[in-house]
Amino acid sequence: MLESSKAAHSQKLLLFNLAGQKSFAIGTLKIREIMPFVRLTKLPHSHFAVIGTTSFRGAALPVIDMAAAVGYPPLSDEEKRKGSIIVTDIQRKEIGFLVRNVRNIVEADWKNVMPPPSVLGNRAFVTGLIDIEGEIIQLLDVELLLSMVYPASVDVTDVVLSDVEGESLNAQSILLVDDSHVARKQLSDMLDSQNISYQVTTNGREALDIMLAAADTSQPIDILVSDIEMPELDGYELAFNIRDNAALKQPYIILHTSLNSEMSLSYANQVGANEALTKFDAEELLQAMLRGTQSTARDTRAKQ
Repeated sequence: MLESSKAAHSQKLLLFNLAGQKSFAIGTLKIREIMPFVRLTKLPHSHFAVIGTTSFRGAALPVIDMAAAVGYPPLSDEEKRKGSIIVTDIQRKEIGFLVRNVRNIVEADWKNVMPPPSVLGNRAFVTGLIDIEGEIIQLLDVELLLSMVYPASVDVTDVVLSDVEGESLNAQSILLVDDSHVARKQLSDMLDSQNISYQVTTNGREALDIMLAAADTSQPIDILVSDIEMPELDGYELAFNIRDNAALKQPYIILHTSLNSEMSLSYANQVGANEALTKFDAEELLQAMLRGTQSTARDTRAKQ
């Protein structure tokens, strides 16, 4: 089953332009619909990049000028009228992004995605670069963008673990993997608030290297929390490679993604993940990690 599912998750990218000739992309699993520009209702006291709301399937849909949000000049009124609204479903929110023009959808292999240059720093809205027919496409960090428009939308301080729960998690070797700076900070803040130790890295290739190195020590990785869409080795392939490697102690794998798609959750099960969760609910994630401690405890008892 694993072998047949390994190639089943081929992902697609929607290409579009924000300013000039630079091309950007987001994964189509995040997208609900693409629609032409419509008249928007202005929102008082909103972020400057939120240009209004419209109705989408009976609910209010905030619309963000994506160019303005990432630091380009806002679209002119004429550019808005000619633009398209990309309706996304990300981190449990439906958000519309107005872009100058939508180009096309292309097939993408995430292992061909290159990490962004380190000189861009943590505030660059780019999670990776990919060469599509000789053109370098920038993959947008939508999580970072949303954190700028809607700051402090995630609070990890309200989550409380019992002493026993905290001790059980601290007894585990935990590895966090995410290419988004914002997502890594959310994960780290959550565990730091509970005084739980962990390791963190930025992509699946580095995570697999860490796990292979740890397998030769007395502290192999017990719980892996990984994003899905990442450069070099995505979360699906990371889970597959772990399950396919008999030399590794098999960790409890939680794929933690901004994608709300049922398809992404189905793929997660096919490649051997124990759970797949939509970002970001600190209580939900910690409870999943606690289930991981129970699973590893059962495995240990079964081998004794």
